[in-house]
This record gives sequence, structure tokens and C-alpha cells, in this order.
Amino acid sequence: MAITRMRTHASLANLADEFATIRSNAGITDGYSQEAFFEAEAGGADKDPGHIRDHRSDLTDIPFVTIDPPGAKDLDQAVAIEDRGDGWLVRYAIADVGAHVVPGGAIDRDSRERVETVYGPDTRIGLHPPALAEGYGSLLAGQRRKAVVWTMAVQGDGTLDNVEIERSWVQSRAQYTYTELSEAPPDEATDLLARMRHLGDARRALAKSRGAVTLPKPSQEVVVRDGLVTLEFQSPLPLEDDNAHISLLTGEAAAAVMLDGGSGILRTMPPASKASVRRLRHQAAALGVQWRKSDSYFDVVHSLDHNAPGTPAFLASAIKLFRGARWEAFVDGTEFSRPESLTHGALAVPYAHVTAPLRRLVDRYATEFCLAHAHGREVPQWAREAVPWIGQTMAHGVRVNARAERASVDAIEAAMLQGREGEQFQGVGIDDRTVQIASPAIVARCKGGVDEGEIQTIVLESARPLEGPIFRVATPEAAPSPDSSTQK
Repeated sequence: MAITRMRTHASLANLADEFATIRSNAGITDGYSQEAFFEAEAGGADKDPGHIRDHRSDLTDIPFVTIDPPGAKDLDQAVAIEDRGDGWLVRYAIADVGAHVVPGGAIDRDSRERVETVYGPDTRIGLHPPALAEGYGSLLAGQRRKAVVWTMAVQGDGTLDNVEIERSWVQSRAQYTYTELSEAPPDEATDLLARMRHLGDARRALAKSRGAVTLPKPSQEVVVRDGLVTLEFQSPLPLEDDNAHISLLTGEAAAAVMLDGGSGILRTMPPASKASVRRLRHQAAALGVQWRKSDSYFDVVHSLDHNAPGTPAFLASAIKLFRGARWEAFVDGTEFSRPESLTHGALAVPYAHVTAPLRRLVDRYATEFCLAHAHGREVPQWAREAVPWIGQTMAHGVRVNARAERASVDAIEAAMLQGREGEQFQGVGIDDRTVQIASPAIVARCKGGVDEGEIQTIVLESARPLEGPIFRVATPEAAPSPDSSTQK
């Protein structure tokens, strides 16, 4: 369905004040403290600071490469994979942010306030100042960089056999983009891509056998062209899912190391509720995604046609299937005992965040627990001291940023719909308050009772950027018949 005379864009300049207001109301600052900025500018020395206890090996001969979206400069991960008989040897180099952030220093204090990189339609505010995140702390191609390298032996069926963790020097050979490697990969990358695909297939099969429901993560992109902004749902490329499974493998390894060591920070989540699965089925119907009664969630997600117009919006909705995720810090034998449930509901195994320390605060702390356990030493005091507060701090910061991101998307949707107040739209009710419109792919907030699972006619009541678009369910006499709809 397409909306007659639907405006498809808004002016970025006209929304700049709204975006700034949204961030201000959320308490998100657009810059860094002067102390943090200067501390970052003065960093990057080869010699590790005093709080780093581990020997740093030299792995610059390993042919690591990075794979990221176009224009990325804060490169957290670099990968190298070898075939090993019936399996693989996976090396995953993660930017060693812990070697650049002094505990209790200005950057440390600043990052605790923000907790993660903030992505806005008009700006991106990194967790750390650019000199660190996009300079000496980033795994840029051709540059000798400090990393924490995870060396993982993986069996042919995708199971993790062994893991080693060490601080190292690495040097990425190339910085690739997902599109480049998917559409026109250079000859030197073909072997790596084949190994990533075979490993990804093995990990996907293992996930299905465990009852996991991982999904290729979509993105709702804010696209700016000639000063005009619009929203586009984009499905991930298959290569992105292959790469994601390497990150998930590392998170699984990290959780195992921490559980064996008796302390750490897990990422836990309860399984999806029946109500949320039912809601997603309604959204599938609204978006033209086939979901037979006999199909499981896993069957649907992994049989999607990624070229179909409704797939990106369906995947964006599917992410919301799992709620209640927590960061759970624990130390055995103390008041901070390990959580009752150790698993991540979507992955069906214990899991931890360690692969994005340039963009997420908790990864730096969890990595230090893993390094300490792997080398048989005490966890640094500065990392242990985070146990009481890291979970709540992360949860609060992520909620704040998510609300700001959602409000920014609402502002764009409202700007795109301005002038269409009073017009009718059709979609499928996904619960008693919201309707999924197929085109544009909007989950519309509604006044009045929505019939869940039924085609609804709704009316745009208002479209103010700082409020977002608000709809109401059309009265029966106002609703058009199917052959007189304003939709086409």
C-alpha cells in the first residue's frame, strides 16, 4: 500500500532545533569535557599505562582485516580465519580501549555518563573523544594498534572448542565495507569470505539446534540527500550476519571464561513471550511476510526474502520480540552472586558484551575480567569496583539514548506527514494501541480501540515533530470501503 500524495522527506535544516531539543531534554550532551578532550589528545603512547598488567605479544603478522559500514572510523573489530581440518581457527582482534583509558581519569568519568555512542539523525556523538575512538584506539588499516585478541578453535559443527585471550599488537591489512565485499570483492578477500560463510552456516545450524532465535539485524537509516532527510528500512546483507556470528561466538566465549573464573558481567535476557510472538505475527501479515502456522520464528526469519519490500520493517519489529535484557555483574561468594538465569534468551547460551569497547562502556570492564581469568591473576580493583553499578548504569544510559533516538525518528515521521492531517491510512492492528502501516513502514500510535490482527483504517490527527505523529481509529462511517480507499 502507498499513501496518495505522500511526502517522502523533510528538511534536515528545519529539524535541527528539534533534534537538539530532544537531546537536551534527554540530558545528552553533544560534546566532551575539556579534561577528557585534552586527555585523549595526549594519549596513544606505545608504552602501556601502569594499570595494564599483561604482556603484549606481537601479532602484526596475522592478516587481520576490518569490515564495517562505509565511512566508519571507530573500528572495534578485525578478523582473521584459518581452515583447520574439520573446523576453523578464528582470531578476533578487539580494540584495546582499556589500554587507553586510565581508571578514574577524565575519559573514564566522561564515558560513564554517556555509556554508549549516541547516533542522531544530524550527528554522531562517540562514547570517547575522536582522537581516541577514530585515531590511535581504532584498528585502522596499515596502522600498528593495541588490541585484545581472542583466538578461538571452532569445530565443524560450530561448537567452541578452545579459547585464548591476550593483549597484542596487530596491524589490519585492509578496511572493507559490507557492500564492497558483497558486490565486488577483491581477489584477496575471497578465501576469507568463503570461510566466514561456512562458519556462519555452522553457527546458524547450531543456534537452531539450541532453540536460539538470532536474526539478521536490520537498520532504520536516516538518509540525507541535498539537505532533505527521509527514513529507509534496510535489510542486512548476508555477510553482515556471517560477521555477527563471529561477534556472538566471542561473546559466548567471554561468558564461559567469566563463569569458569567466578566473576564477570553477563548479558542476560528472558525468552520471548507468547504475546510478543503473536504481535509479530500480526506485523508480518501487515508487511506481506509469509508466516505459516507450522513455521517457527526461526524458520520465518531465516527464510526471508531480503529483496522483498516488507522485510526490513519486519526485521526492525522482530528485534522488539525480546525484552528484559540486563547486564548482570557477579562475584561468586559475595552479595553479588551470579544471576538465577545465566542465559541470553535469544541465543540460548550464556553471553557477554566484549566486542565493541569503542562504542559501549561495559565491554571495557568485561574484557578485563576475561583477561584476568585467562591469565590466572586477580581482576583489577577498578574493574571489580564496577560490579555494584555497571548494570544499572548501562541500562539507564541505553534507555535515555533509545528514547532520544525514538523521539528523533518520530520527529522525522511527523515532518514527513505534516499537511496530511485528516487523511486516512490502512494497516494491520498489532495490539490495542498501534497499527503497522505497510507503506510508509510506520508503527502508528493510535487513539481509540485497535482491533488486534485486523485491517484498520486510521486517521492522522496531528503531526508535530516534538510529539511525533498521532493517529486515531476511524469511525465505521468514516472508514472507506476497500474499493474507495485513499490507499493505492
